[in-house]
Amino acid sequence: MAARDRELGETQRAHWQSTYSAHPGMYGDQPSASAVHAAGVFRAAGAGDVLELGCGHGRDALYFAWCGFTVQATDFSSVGLQQLRAAAAAAGLDGKVTTAVHDVRDPLPLPASSVDAVFAHMLLCMALSTQEIHAVVGEIRRVLRPGGTLVYTARHTGDAHYGTGIAHGDDIFEHGGFAVHFFPRDLVDVLAEGWELNEVHTFEEGELPRRLWRVTQTVPRA
Repeated sequence: MAARDRELGETQRAHWQSTYSAHPGMYGDQPSASAVHAAGVFRAAGAGDVLELGCGHGRDALYFAWCGFTVQATDFSSVGLQQLRAAAAAAGLDGKVTTAVHDVRDPLPLPASSVDAVFAHMLLCMALSTQEIHAVVGEIRRVLRPGGTLVYTARHTGDAHYGTGIAHGDDIFEHGGFAVHFFPRDLVDVLAEGWELNEVHTFEEGELPRRLWRVTQTVPRA
């Protein structure tokens, strides 16, 4: 990993830590529309457990638990995870949710073929290089069982913030302290090589609005 990439990642970790500390539960307690969609996809596929990467303070992890899934939730912000654990306990869902501080630039601490489903809402489009994104998707593929499903969302190059703000190279631009890797369409296709690409859905979210793709892809069965 390039020293510049690691430095940017550590800067982003510190920024998210301070942001969650200053704004507890900043995204509210309602699940994202993408999590609601993913829960239906996972349920239809017969999944029993969900691994959420980049869960933040956990609104979507709690929703998956409420839907009956066993949830493993990871984030590189210990502050966000503390807020998730407190919310899970208050909702009586702490038995359905486990948490782990994890930076996705490192290998996932899970055995191969051990997870039914993976969800990552705007995690892959954080301050990750293209090489790091490929590595993350490779790790997701490793831990998913045959037939397992990945649902992820990513801001794309049609977003209003693309090409503006502080440029870090590799389609990464920073606004208000948050760095985003904007996905070109061909990156979605390359990341799906060797998978079954089920859906690439375009949608908007937030006040800008942010423009994203929601991607569903499945590990082929042997």
